[in-house]
Formats: sequence, C-alpha cells, structure tokens
Amino acid sequence: MLVSLTAEPRSEFGKGAARRTRRSGRVPAVVYGSSVAPIHVSLPEHDLMMALKKPFVTLEISLDSTKYIAAPRQIQRDPVRQTIEHVDLVVIDASEVAERSARADVAVAEAEAAAVAAAEPVRGGGESEYEHELAVEAQHAAEAEAAADAAAAE
Repeated sequence: MLVSLTAEPRSEFGKGAARRTRRSGRVPAVVYGSSVAPIHVSLPEHDLMMALKKPFVTLEISLDSTKYIAAPRQIQRDPVRQTIEHVDLVVIDASEVAERSARADVAVAEAEAAAVAAAEPVRGGGESEYEHELAVEAQHAAEAEAAADAAAAE
C-alpha cells in the first residue's frame, strides 16, 4: 500500500522545536537511506497516523520537487496518549516496494478471512445465541397460547 504525504523541511531542532511542530499538527521525522543524506522534515499528524495503521505501508514523501519512497523504521509514541512523537523513515528501492506490497496483500487477506470466521455463528452441535433466543420466544408463545386455549375451554 503506497500512501502519499507532503513533507515540510525542518530547520529547528531540539525539544522546544519538536513541541512547536507537534502543536501545529505535524510530526517531526527523519528520512534517510544508503543513497540519501538524513533529511529532517515534518509530516501531517493525522495523515501519518492513518497511514501507519495499514500493515506494511510504504510512504511516498513529497518534499519540494523531490519524491522519496520510504518505509517506517522506528515510530516513537507518547506512552500515555499514544500520539506519534517522532518517526524515522528509511528510503527503499522498487524491489522492496513490490515485496512490501505483496506482504500487505497477504496480511489484508488473512485479516479478512479471520473477520469472516469470527462473524460466523458457532456450529458443531450447538446453536447460536440468536437461535437460542428465537427458540425460547417460540416456546413462551406456545405456552401462552396453550394457557389461553385452556382458559377458553373452561
């Protein structure tokens, strides 16, 4: 899964600068790799959070006129609020993008199969809770009808 994000360059560093970046709704990040010198950027917080929920996500980072294909290497979260504090992104090549995409497809298929299996009622001799409720209601209705017939016969 390839997600596009627009980055802004960061020129300030340190705790105070990182806090200012987070208050503005962005997350400090570093993009690096074997062919790229480390680049300090900030990414939109909500878009990044939604992208990182996907398994084996690949990010297309647009910085000025340059695009980098990167994968999250390390994600630092606030221990209480679970918000993203900082992200390290490593630049990857086309073969790694294809491999991550294939792994993501497999993970999604497995998750869908597990969801379908969890949604199916339990069989194998037992009845589902819904079927049990229907049977109890039918039994109560039959008893009430029998009591009404007995009262009418008297």
